[in-house]
Amino acid sequence: MTSLTSTNDAKMTKTLLACGILAGPLYILLGLLQMAIRPGFDITRHALSLLANGDLGWIQTLNFLVTGLLLIAGAVGVKRALGSGPGSQWAPRMLGLYGLGLIGASIFRADPALGFPPGTPLENNPISWHGLLHFVVGTLGFIGFIAACFTFARRFRSLQKPGWAWYSLITGILFLASFVGIASGSKGPVSLLFAIAVALGFTWISALLSGLKAGLTE
Repeated sequence: MTSLTSTNDAKMTKTLLACGILAGPLYILLGLLQMAIRPGFDITRHALSLLANGDLGWIQTLNFLVTGLLLIAGAVGVKRALGSGPGSQWAPRMLGLYGLGLIGASIFRADPALGFPPGTPLENNPISWHGLLHFVVGTLGFIGFIAACFTFARRFRSLQKPGWAWYSLITGILFLASFVGIASGSKGPVSLLFAIAVALGFTWISALLSGLKAGLTE
């Protein structure tokens, strides 16, 4: 009975980690699809959040929701896989916070801005209550992701895994820098750099959870 329970627990942990691994590729794939089919959208000027507006806005809303749920499942898998040691409590919590931020972004839609959707003024775009809450929940989610990177960097350093430690630290720093840039209201290339940082962040999550799933980072 104990062996069977242990086997079932291992299968459940791997399934939860697989959910987290899929989150990033799904988010990026749907983002690229929308860039191709949404007239007027320019990733060098517009944040992906703006895609939640317009007739096809439901695609990005669903993208936020499903990705967030997958990340939370992945965070639960991380908690089960880490067991004990530095960061075993806070690392999965912060990763789960990122997932909650994405779910919040699906509930509170970003305001139309910078000419998207077509017909929206290029400047002086008003901020609604849901647009403000979108920024708040998004910020909390991004803080969670950055904290998860730094927490994992500390864990891997203590486990004498310098490659993973540096990978986690650099990912967190790049994400933080790009988020500060876009949160400050900077336009133009900053939007593209932030989109790249998000993609790199999801790549890190998928790589990390794949390593945990394979037992390579324990």
